[in-house]
Amino acid sequence: MAVLSTIQCVFSVVLVLFASPLPCLNVRAYQRPVMVQQTGKVLPKPQMMTVSAEAYTLAMSSFKFTYGSSSEMCDIVDQAFRRYYDLIFDVDGPKKAPKVPESMAELTVLQVMVKEPCKGAYPSLESSENYTLTVTAPMGMLVADSAWGVLRGLETFSQLIYRTDDGTMIINKTTVDDFPRFAHRGILLDTSRHFIPLKYIKQNLDAMAYNKFNVFHWHIVDDQSFPYQSVVFPDLSAKGAFNPYTHLYTQEDVKDVIEYSRLRGIRVVPEFDTPGHTASWGAGLPGFLTPCYDGSTPNGKYYAANPMLNTTYDYMTKLLQEVKDVFPDKHVHLGGDEVNFNCWKSNPDITKFMEKMGFGTDYSKLEQYYIKNILDISTSIGRDYIVWQEVLDNGVQDKSTVGEVWFENPTIQAVLERLTAKGYRVLLAAGWYLNHDVYNPGTDWADFYKLDPQVFNGTQAQKDLVIGGEACMWGEYVDGTNLIARLWPRASAVAERLWSNKDVKNMADATVRMDEQRCRMVRRGLNAEPLHPGFCQFEYD
Repeated sequence: MAVLSTIQCVFSVVLVLFASPLPCLNVRAYQRPVMVQQTGKVLPKPQMMTVSAEAYTLAMSSFKFTYGSSSEMCDIVDQAFRRYYDLIFDVDGPKKAPKVPESMAELTVLQVMVKEPCKGAYPSLESSENYTLTVTAPMGMLVADSAWGVLRGLETFSQLIYRTDDGTMIINKTTVDDFPRFAHRGILLDTSRHFIPLKYIKQNLDAMAYNKFNVFHWHIVDDQSFPYQSVVFPDLSAKGAFNPYTHLYTQEDVKDVIEYSRLRGIRVVPEFDTPGHTASWGAGLPGFLTPCYDGSTPNGKYYAANPMLNTTYDYMTKLLQEVKDVFPDKHVHLGGDEVNFNCWKSNPDITKFMEKMGFGTDYSKLEQYYIKNILDISTSIGRDYIVWQEVLDNGVQDKSTVGEVWFENPTIQAVLERLTAKGYRVLLAAGWYLNHDVYNPGTDWADFYKLDPQVFNGTQAQKDLVIGGEACMWGEYVDGTNLIARLWPRASAVAERLWSNKDVKNMADATVRMDEQRCRMVRRGLNAEPLHPGFCQFEYD
């Protein structure tokens, strides 16, 4: 009975609680999400821009891009004219015809002046991307030294245009004088851990162009698979790809990606990472990997390129020569990271080689020996190289080497200070690993935005050795199903940090422009994920 009375008492209390009004503590009143307004805000923010309240209209039927009378002409600019006309007027998107109010002046022409020859050109680290843009009716003017500057200027022009609710296309009177802060502004895609179909690689290249990135760092092979179809060593993909018929980048595919990139002012820098990260190479290159031992007996496992064999360097010479012939950029990424010495230590032949070379038991010297040979091969065939930071920490002597900083040791700033003090040029990737899944992408982009590659203790000469950085999308948990959504618009924060003036830091302003850029990419057909509750004028379909 005592138990029953207790239960009845508790039940009575619960009834009272549910019947009585409860206090609302720290509960926000409902606020209806608002539409992200398209108001012609630009991202990345130009170096210098003046926008007037004076506004003009544009009409699909009358607007056109033209060359200036003394301008150089080429396919890069020709195709950009067609591409940006379609983007501005949504030729393949919303069909609502923009209205042209009779009371407003109309912008009918954007005249483009290219100063340097651009026929058949490829972008490079040294390319000029400067441009000036003047928007005034009836004819605006875009002037650039190179076709690459024209591409950046056309992107800014397209972002300045916005559409009212009734479909009117508007652009304000504007002057822009713009140039990038850093020459190397990259996105790394890993296509080994998961195969990324060409469709999504191209979508990402489009997004890069919309955000003024200029380097596609193609981490094309790794331990998990070798999807690059080599002409010299066809067995590498035949035996190393996930599926040599379906999960493969043929020579034609690679040429397609390079050309698609070129037309958007994007360099393609391939990475063939050795001596580690090479498990997928073993079946296609017999003898390339090092046999591992248990005691005096091979255990059937293999790891890392065998640094003691001349055939290893013969293989690499032939492969890198092919890479030079296929990829026009003068840089190749040679990797050099995360080498585990255990297999080398277990191999008695490696031990004898170490003694012969006077390395003692310092396997970092063996790694240096291998890396030096690979760098010398790259130099001999006329290619500059980029490597991961371990190679610089291990003492490579060539100061023309570009090192990519990818981990904190002990901090990002300490690594940048240490490597630039030694005279090396560096790229920053640490802090910009966008493959890490997050619940709230609406806040983590702020961390990417606040990370400045030149904020570390050092002289101005040291800071000038930081030539740019890369946002990285490693492929452990990323494929075509989630690549674009996970990368964009979060990478836009990195884009602004690498393009805009170092004093561009206003988070409130950046938030508004990030929202608009996200909706702009959605309207252009990319499934860029939302940053917070709300909606776009045109949703992803």
